[in-house]
Amino acid sequence: MKIIPVILSGGSGSRLWPVSREYYAKQCLPLVDANFSLLQNTVLRTESFAFSSPIVVCNESHRFLIAQQLQDIGVVQASILLEPEGRNTAPAIALAALEAQHKGLDDALLLVLPADHVIRDVSAFEKAIQQASDLTASNGLVTFGVQPTRAETGYGYIRSGADFAVAEFVEKPDETTAQSYLDSGDYLWNSGMFLFKAKAYLSELATYRRDISEAVKVAYQGRSEDMDFVRIDAAAFAACPEMSIDYAVMEPTKNAKVVPYAGDWSDIGTWDALYDYADKDAEQNVLLGDVMAENTNNCLVRAESRLVAAVGVDNLVIVETADAVLVMNKNNAQDVKKVVKRLKEEGRDEHMHHTTVHRPWGTYQTVDLGDRHQVKRITVKPGEKLSLQMHHHRAEHWVVVSGTAKVQLGDKELLLTENESTYIPVGVVHALENPGKIPLALIEVQSGGYLGEDDIVRFSDRYGR
Repeated sequence: MKIIPVILSGGSGSRLWPVSREYYAKQCLPLVDANFSLLQNTVLRTESFAFSSPIVVCNESHRFLIAQQLQDIGVVQASILLEPEGRNTAPAIALAALEAQHKGLDDALLLVLPADHVIRDVSAFEKAIQQASDLTASNGLVTFGVQPTRAETGYGYIRSGADFAVAEFVEKPDETTAQSYLDSGDYLWNSGMFLFKAKAYLSELATYRRDISEAVKVAYQGRSEDMDFVRIDAAAFAACPEMSIDYAVMEPTKNAKVVPYAGDWSDIGTWDALYDYADKDAEQNVLLGDVMAENTNNCLVRAESRLVAAVGVDNLVIVETADAVLVMNKNNAQDVKKVVKRLKEEGRDEHMHHTTVHRPWGTYQTVDLGDRHQVKRITVKPGEKLSLQMHHHRAEHWVVVSGTAKVQLGDKELLLTENESTYIPVGVVHALENPGKIPLALIEVQSGGYLGEDDIVRFSDRYGR
């Protein structure tokens, strides 16, 4: 029987700020592996099975980044479903099930995996999947319960019954209750991973939450295909109730099963979780990047853009990026989202973007920003092109650092190479393209009374923006 990986990639990872941002979320970051992101490792983990191409459910703002990361690991046939807005896991999984049906794979098994989990014991993972697949023959809906290793208060739990039956789902406990769960041996961490037939899930969803079932069907029927993406009807999806699969289906159904997974697992949801999972030095520190530590113990220190020195401190998380620094006690890891909330309330943008912003054509990095000027380093991938556009409030100067730039400037076309430049006055229609085989790097100097990214009037764009 075919197994289709369904990768849920809709989160923003606010508790891992300032590394995780709204437009570059934690699942797209190489947090535990220098070579691959969490998303890429989740997909690669499924390669040893006879799987079909994955279905990825993500939000609109991550679409090009996720498509690029899949292409970078050789996955070119994935279905990428774009949620117009997050409605939690029950609707997201329903979209994936409908996509499987649309592909003629109604009897296929959906292996639902969050994009941000870490599993290194692949053999134990495979064994659990094989056990679970046997339980789906009679339309069982299987969840994977992780064997707890500590009295964890940050996870929900599942009480297991006889013959893999789910006896009870329980919410995140307090410390005393969590210890009692651990001592009893009857409880497993609720991992948020599932295996079931597409048609079995849709049937149970229609039975217990017909409102969600019908709303998702209408939204999916109104879909449109755009390049590598499947766009869901926004108005119909907005009308869908927001609910997790646990509440909508797994708790009320009579067909819920749980298979224990005893290998290593982490959802890497917070900085203390990353600290617990990472390898440590003799002083129990996790030091990442250009870091010097003296008389420092039990700390996680991560440097992204400069030297960070830690002296005489204990039990801290210190995370440096180009535009923000986080310093906190590890015990307060859940409170990072309070900072993110304040950034939103105060109209700042440090929760949204890094200084390097990824676009489908490449990246740009803000080097300097003043009242009436902004300096960016722009990198355009070979063969890619920015939209044909104009600006009402700013002029731009472009200086090519390396590579070749094909520039449309009004009714003229220019070919610029290293150390050559051009000027784009306010209101002039222009476009930038890299016709070469190596990346194009240029410096852009903007000047004017308003320098916001929304001062762009697009006339044509190959990326459908």
